[in-house]
Amino acid sequence: MCFADNLKKLRKDKRLSQEELAEILNVSRQAVSKWEQGVGYPEVETLLLLSSRLNVSLDSLMSTEMAKEASNNNVNVTRTIVITSPHENVIGTFYKVLSSQKMRGGKSSPQYALFGVSNESSCLWGELTTFLAWYANKEQLTKEMSEIQKAISDGISTYILKYSAKTERRWTRIKILEE
Repeated sequence: MCFADNLKKLRKDKRLSQEELAEILNVSRQAVSKWEQGVGYPEVETLLLLSSRLNVSLDSLMSTEMAKEASNNNVNVTRTIVITSPHENVIGTFYKVLSSQKMRGGKSSPQYALFGVSNESSCLWGELTTFLAWYANKEQLTKEMSEIQKAISDGISTYILKYSAKTERRWTRIKILEE
């Protein structure tokens, strides 16, 4: 499932119209419609508000698999790896990683998010995921995901994220801090 499918299902499960959801988020009904059609994508601040107001995790809203090349190359993705995210203070055991779609936001906002999938079972919203880190651009995210996939396929038991962005949160805004 992608963000558009997740949002539409969440809205219907909560028995909200597009207009009611738009009012909750302080956006137009047309914006909600575009998101559900996969034509547009909300800004990071709106995603955080959506997550908070509807009591659903960001990872379940935004995750979409970008690690397909591993399975296409016959890499054994059922092995697990312990991933440490130093900027987010997260440590977990995962068998694969997922990425968000590109997010809109200001110049200093993160563009992508990385999630770890801890087991092969799924829930109502799809696979169970854990937020790991924010990324300033696709190149850093792709490099990180490639290294994680290689570590999994090589049977390496631990990995510390190297390319994630250090961020600062203020209410619903997330800003990348310069290092």
